Amino acid sequence: MKRILLTILAVASLALAGVKTYTVNLLEPAMLGATELKAGEYQIQIDAGKVTIRTGKTEAEVPVKEESNGAKYKETTVRLTARGGKQHIAEICLGGTTTRLVFSE
Repeated sequence: MKRILLTILAVASLALAGVKTYTVNLLEPAMLGATELKAGEYQIQIDAGKVTIRTGKTEAEVPVKEESNGAKYKETTVRLTARGGKQHIAEICLGGTTTRLVFSE
């Protein structure tokens, strides 16, 4: 029984190894895809060309383009664009990494 449980845990950890997780703070409400996100702290998971952003019961999953910068970003920043009277997340630069997430809608 113990061996089966360890095998299941090992397989699950390998499956999650490709998923990257980060934290981002939104200072104002913003749209991501069709989901309106309130100001607050969110967890971001990046996996195979898509991003899942969640806090509590709120969750949005959208396609994303990952780009690499030559140098690491000092802090996490969120660039918003105004469309239809609402702010939309256009890109997120992840602090401590060279990764920039670009959202196209």
